Amino acid sequence: MATNGPQPEQDFSNVPEQQGLQRHLKNRHLQLMAIGGAIGTGLFMGSGRTISLAGPSVIFTYALVGFFLFFMMRAMGEMLLSNLKYKSFADFIYDYLGPMAGFFVGWTYWFCWVATAVSDTVAMTGYIQYWWADVPLWLPAAGFIVLLISLNSLSVRWFGESEFWFALIKIIAIVGLIAAGGWLMVTHFQGPDHSVAQLSNLWEHGGWFPKGFTGFMAAFQLAVFAFVGMELVGTTSAEAENPAKNLPRAINAIPVRIMVFYILALLAIMVVTPWTHVNPDKSPFVNMFTLLGIPIAASLINFVVLTSAASSANSGVYSTGRMLYGLSKTRLAPAWFGKLTRHNVPWNGVLYTCLYLVVGVALLYQGKGIMDVFELVTTVSSLCFIFVWSMIMLAYLKYRKVHPQLHSRSLYKMPGGQTMSLAVLAFFVFIIYALTQKPDTLKALYFMPLWFLVLFAAYPFYKKSAQAHQ
Repeated sequence: MATNGPQPEQDFSNVPEQQGLQRHLKNRHLQLMAIGGAIGTGLFMGSGRTISLAGPSVIFTYALVGFFLFFMMRAMGEMLLSNLKYKSFADFIYDYLGPMAGFFVGWTYWFCWVATAVSDTVAMTGYIQYWWADVPLWLPAAGFIVLLISLNSLSVRWFGESEFWFALIKIIAIVGLIAAGGWLMVTHFQGPDHSVAQLSNLWEHGGWFPKGFTGFMAAFQLAVFAFVGMELVGTTSAEAENPAKNLPRAINAIPVRIMVFYILALLAIMVVTPWTHVNPDKSPFVNMFTLLGIPIAASLINFVVLTSAASSANSGVYSTGRMLYGLSKTRLAPAWFGKLTRHNVPWNGVLYTCLYLVVGVALLYQGKGIMDVFELVTTVSSLCFIFVWSMIMLAYLKYRKVHPQLHSRSLYKMPGGQTMSLAVLAFFVFIIYALTQKPDTLKALYFMPLWFLVLFAAYPFYKKSAQAHQ
């Protein structure tokens, strides 16, 4: 909900609870949700495809995306803490860029997570097939949707607990993968394909850029998707305890998490298995432990990536419910999205999002492989997120221009300021250009104008009530 302009940042100590949404997410919830948001299905499911597209240069792809998204997060954090009445980034976009921008961002963010949750439904079906190859495709997908509805019908504290444990499972798995990769390299493990685990695997098969700059750019789509959800802490602002203290903690730890959970994990995979031997259609996390000849370990990793998909979709359903709730309070969505259950859950928004996950079930029957469907849907999702992230940066530039005194008093300034903001926006343009270089991702790019045309046609129905609410 917009608040008719930002308030001074020094009001940190006595911030009352939001009416309706309650501040029940503790620091440990926020910290693990930030980690879980930065470790998505794109890493577990899509890293095999990115490695096959770019070779070892995929390390630089992930590092670049993580570097620029960290500054986007710092910009978002500064604005959220400039006014603790903001429930999410959609609120400050509404304030600084106007109702139409708030409408486009709020609904596009909803669509982002619907597409992400659909891709997670597709990925989860693939993981189930690892154990049960003949399972009817609709069965695990339907069970997955029921699980998401159940988890999001509980209070926000229980949601925080479920995400805490989901994220902890992912952390343990990645740390285990890194440790296993280091051990196999030290012992010069030889796999069934006679490849030897050694550091030189990173450059002995065509160098760091074996597929040139074109291959390097091709990896950006799934690399970007691996980071979607990083901004999730920006939608928990209204339900986080002491956000002035805990939000900066969660954001500041992002660079270390990227280094550990992305860079080291990918290095471990390519050190043990040369990138030329990585199967693009399977999770390299599962394949790595299968190479060890330990079937139970491979099953455990498959369970981990299954919980990762559940975690990602669970976060998506949570955030879309809150986003629709916020839109309804600014008259940019139907009023019934603003109703809460006795557990203070925006149930109507949650259920509305879950209804669209049936699309994932339909896509499974289109005759394409699971990985092909996964890549198509994740490209659409990535493009939507790039739009949302870009609007956050534009709102930050407007914030700096309109309220320089508020920025000067900020206790959590974005490093690099306006110059870095422009660099981040330029990087987002580069990513879109990279997506035009591959036929599969170009198809999804053609779809995006259609979505914005739908929003443009729908906005007049909310314009008057939104302007009256300002």
